[in-house]
Amino acid sequence: MKKIFSIMALVLGALLAAGSALAHDDAYLDTQKAPHGGQLRMAGIYHFELVVDRTSPEAKEKPVAVYLTDHAGQKIPASGATGSATLLSGKTRTTVTLTPDGDNRLKGLGKYASTPDLKAIVSITPAGQGAAQARFTPLNATAEAHGSHTQ
Repeated sequence: MKKIFSIMALVLGALLAAGSALAHDDAYLDTQKAPHGGQLRMAGIYHFELVVDRTSPEAKEKPVAVYLTDHAGQKIPASGATGSATLLSGKTRTTVTLTPDGDNRLKGLGKYASTPDLKAIVSITPAGQGAAQARFTPLNATAEAHGSHTQ
């Protein structure tokens, strides 16, 4: 009898783990309201929230911010972290250096156009940890439906 309960517990645990792993894909994260109005992505053991300026389709100096949390939404300290965001819009490519700016935020400035085709690749190395990377489409229709904040 104990063996049957052990097997049932193991199967139930595996099903719950599989469900929670699937719950954090990009499609699911696009349905979630991001705390700062950005776009959420999973990056290894982290969630990154990318917040870009949405106000101007002209290429000019604008802020870029990334907030770090774990999968439960708890803040991950940005102190000692390093990072970069590569922004691609049309044929223009800009790399923004991100530095700690607050408890779980990294921030930088870069010249980019706030257009629907904007894509970003964010790479962050938290202090004492390995690098994590995520890809974003921060101004696509799905992301815009969940927040319209600017930096």
